[in-house]
Parts: sequence; C-alpha cells; structure tokens
Amino acid sequence: MTPAARRAAARRSLEGLALGDAFGERWFPLFRDRLQAYEEIRARRTPQEPEWHWTDDTAMALGVLRILEEHGEIRQTELAQAFALGYDADPARGYGHGMHELLPRLLEEPDRWPELARGLFGGQGSLGNGAAMRVAPLGAWFQDSLPLVAEQAALSAQVTHAHPEGVAGAVAVATAAALSARGELDLDAVVSATPASAVRDGLARAARLPFATAPWKASDLLGNGQRVRADDTVPFAVWCAARHPDDLTAALWSTAEGFGDVDTTCAITGGIVAARTGVDTAPEPWLQRREPVPGGA
Repeated sequence: MTPAARRAAARRSLEGLALGDAFGERWFPLFRDRLQAYEEIRARRTPQEPEWHWTDDTAMALGVLRILEEHGEIRQTELAQAFALGYDADPARGYGHGMHELLPRLLEEPDRWPELARGLFGGQGSLGNGAAMRVAPLGAWFQDSLPLVAEQAALSAQVTHAHPEGVAGAVAVATAAALSARGELDLDAVVSATPASAVRDGLARAARLPFATAPWKASDLLGNGQRVRADDTVPFAVWCAARHPDDLTAALWSTAEGFGDVDTTCAITGGIVAARTGVDTAPEPWLQRREPVPGGA
C-alpha cells in the first residue's frame, strides 16, 4: 500500500470510530429509564440533541493516527506524549480513572510510560477497554500484513494498558479492522490472531453465536462493556461489526441495543465497519450533528 492509501484507510476508520463514539454517547442520559431507551433504540429513533460530541475514545484514536502519520509506525514514547497532550487539551472527554492518574504524569515524563503503565491498578496494569477503543485506524493502516497489525497494536496498547488482557483487546480490534478494510471480516480469523486470553475466549464464543441472535441477547452472553474490561467489551462489539460488515448504520444500531459502555462499543464497531465502508452511507443528520474530527476535510 502507498502511504496515501494507508492514510485514507485509517481516516475512514477514524471517522467511523468518532461517529460511533458520539452516537453511543447520546444514549447515556436515556439509560436512566432503560425501557424508554430500549424502545427508542428498537424503533431506530435518532437522538435529537443538536450536537453530538465525541469522547476520549476519539481523542486517543487521534493520538494513534498522529503517530502513524508522522512516523509510519508506533513509537511508544511519542505515543505516550501524544496521549498526554490530548488529555491536557481537554481532560473532560470522559477518560477513565486510570487515565486521569496516568496521563498527567506522562505529560511531564513520557519516557517513563513503561513503569507508570505497569504501576496502575496495584501493579497489574490496566485490563480495561481503552486500548481497544482507539486502535481500529491502526488496523486499517497496516491491513496488508496481519502479523504487523498484531505487533503494532500491541505496541500501541502497552503505553497505557500493560495487562495482557488490555493488549489482547487491542490486537483483536485492530485485526478486525484490517480484515474489514480488506473485505474479509471473519470472527474465526480474529480469534486466531488474538493472544490467549479471556478476550480470545469471548471472541470464540462470539464466533459460535448465530447472527440471528438479538443484539440485546448477544450482549447478555458476551458482555457489553459495563465492567469496562477488554474481555467484557471487545467480543460483543466485534460480533456486531461482523453481523453488519457492509452497513455502518445497522451495525451501530445493533451495538446500541446492547447498552452498557455504549460509546465505547459503538466506537469499536464503527471503527471496524467504516474501515471498509467509510461514513458516507450514514444518515446525513448524524453526520451534521457529530462534532468534527480534526484533520478532516
């Protein structure tokens, strides 16, 4: 692939990630009344807020893409600094507890990312879904080499998510995005590329789950991100993407039916599917309401 083709593929994925992120975030206020929210989602009623803002999912994905555009590969200290600068510019994007602890310290000492990332959560490192939520554009960038996708995804994850589960979540999502960009999205292939982990076990269950299963039921079986762990988030989001590989809008509605950490599950699904489709097929009101993503046209 030429550098221009890589950038274009990664940008398609980023735009879908940001759309899913902003779309999913709109549902949180309605979750106070789960029945109302479910009825709205099942009826496919678009949230009516005039502005849909994206969250830390997109902010961190922008950091990943920035490093790829500047260096053509993940350089971990530079990525740590990019994440920290993005956080410093707007810390109210919905970052999790671990990132509120880690990123301000990386702003001052980005080269200390190995020890600081490992020190989170009592020295276990984060097994959250944050490395997975931001990585789809990387998969689109390196789509012509699945081994390189896995290597680079792991490098991108380790900067903030030192726990093997956090890394496995990133490898799985990046692989799914790469396969999607190639028109070859297949759950068994994602399972094969994912390191041995609870994430891989969840993906194996997802691969056996018929696409005729209602999304709300699938989220009960696979997890919906409510625990903010990679293994509780990635299998359902990847399953939704594989269920609708050529229809970004349908994929995001299905993902929203799962409730839970819906901005993150929708960001993952959106980043995977849009690596193939882009966002031009999404409803125009969605695109008009979504906050612009820096670097676009």
